[in-house]
Amino acid sequence: MLVIAQFAGTSLWFAVNAVMPDLQRAFGWPATAVGTLTSTLQTGFIAGTLFFALLAIADRFPARAVFLVCTLAGAACTVGAWATISHYGALLAWRFASGFFLAGIYPVGMKIASQWFPRGLGPALGMLIGALILGSASAHALRAIGGDTLPWQSIMIGVAALVAAGGILLYAALPEPPHAVARVSTLQWRALATIGTDARVRSSVLGYFGHMWELYTMWVLVPMVLATRLEGLALSWTAFAVLGGGAIGCVVGGALAPRWGSARVAGTQLAISGLCCLLAPWLIQATDVLFYAWLLLWGITVSGDSPQFSALTARNAPPHAVGSVLTLTNSIGFAISSLSIVLFVQLSEHMPLGWLITGLAIGPALGLWALRPLWRERA
Repeated sequence: MLVIAQFAGTSLWFAVNAVMPDLQRAFGWPATAVGTLTSTLQTGFIAGTLFFALLAIADRFPARAVFLVCTLAGAACTVGAWATISHYGALLAWRFASGFFLAGIYPVGMKIASQWFPRGLGPALGMLIGALILGSASAHALRAIGGDTLPWQSIMIGVAALVAAGGILLYAALPEPPHAVARVSTLQWRALATIGTDARVRSSVLGYFGHMWELYTMWVLVPMVLATRLEGLALSWTAFAVLGGGAIGCVVGGALAPRWGSARVAGTQLAISGLCCLLAPWLIQATDVLFYAWLLLWGITVSGDSPQFSALTARNAPPHAVGSVLTLTNSIGFAISSLSIVLFVQLSEHMPLGWLITGLAIGPALGLWALRPLWRERA
């Protein structure tokens, strides 16, 4: 039930990106608009996660209620974006607000999972974040299913309905977790500080930051890479396959985590995705078989390490403040991704895509270095 709700709730993420070609044709927006809108949503998510973390929202109030309120608010923001779509400034404001409320969906879902599955968190988060990956890519699938007959307005309304349904489903059908700890009544400054003071938490958090330098920028650049060979429905379906392939990495990584350890699963996938970045100048010009195999492997591994980083952080954070620690970690990670998106989208107008993508390998390299202590422990 939680996986289905997370899939539906996070479909909010790329609701506008999937219809950007239509909007650019209709309103004459520049190619860089997709980067600006994405980074605006990321900025809203950063603001929301800071707000939720510093006020300990996920640890002071029932997590199911927080999830419900934020999904309904996120759905309303998507309807608002649809209603004012021709006004670029209004669209930016609605996307910022959407990102703000996503802070009560993604990390709060992880907190609920940590309470239901305290001893099988790696596999559980593998499935949960796999659902997030599919949810984030689902707007591309809606675009492809609708083809030329489904207007972009219907896609946005469809996403809003899906988001609202996810929140209602979770609240109505999922009871309170059996392993829930007592809710806190004060701000958890000392617990939040473990991101820097606790060596094990610091290792997984820094590894996650390296992963975030690459992940969302890759998601923004993939349609640009595919546009060198595809267009129309073929591009939408292939983008969904590449981005949605991350769900495979999440689920398979989660299945391997009990045997290998979350740190080794995360580190292996991070290393493979970093290698995909470094090989981009050659593979972007390769034969179709190598080109699509490269993108699929990159899509699987660029996301597949994420649940294991979250599992490591949740496992080592103070139990009474898991929600706040995860939320603050997300906030900093998405700040990094927002900077990366803006930088790489701007550079894409001045550099060949293949050589530009090699710069994303910086994140995996630094993340692997940070993960070394946990790798040795087989955590």
